[in-house]
Amino acid sequence: MIQALAFYMFAFIAVASGVLVISSKNPVHSVLFLILAFFNAAGLFVLLGAEFLAMILVVVYVGAVAVLFMFVVMMLDINFVEMRQGFLQYLPIGGLIGLVLMAELLVIVGGWHLSPEMVGNIASKTPAPDVTTNTHALGQLIYTHYIYLFQAAGMILLVAMIGAIVLTHRKRTGVRKQVIRDQLARRPREAVKLQKVETGKGI
Repeated sequence: MIQALAFYMFAFIAVASGVLVISSKNPVHSVLFLILAFFNAAGLFVLLGAEFLAMILVVVYVGAVAVLFMFVVMMLDINFVEMRQGFLQYLPIGGLIGLVLMAELLVIVGGWHLSPEMVGNIASKTPAPDVTTNTHALGQLIYTHYIYLFQAAGMILLVAMIGAIVLTHRKRTGVRKQVIRDQLARRPREAVKLQKVETGKGI
């Protein structure tokens, strides 16, 4: 009974927070509602017994991604009124994508209700639980059966990070950039120019 109440509480707050993320006029409020949705999704993971995923969701998404969104929103001078002018233009596409996702969810839920034996087949194929923890089992699965895919994903993220750094630090005309090598190579006679100014006259 307590688990059911906790599930409905976390689920309701998560859905309400998701709606407020896209409906809030203030972008700072949208980021705060996004953080609230992440925390409630982490609570749902804890109820499912996936405490490792809940911790990753809080540490990575709330501690890094959402905070980064907050800094970007608060530091950049973005005209959000101008950005929201094209909201109605993309509303039909967004509604179509929402209908497709809703249809897929209905197919999954309907399949479970129409063929209850499918749930039994899934339960029979899952291995019996042992003394290993959820985090230990996940680590064994990733670093044994999917080690090459895991390394490939890491290489893709590394290439993306290097590409972002290269694009940011590329040479552009008209942009003044600090060159440490030239600053260290300067001599006092090149940096300072002494002028003898006569009394009553300027330079």
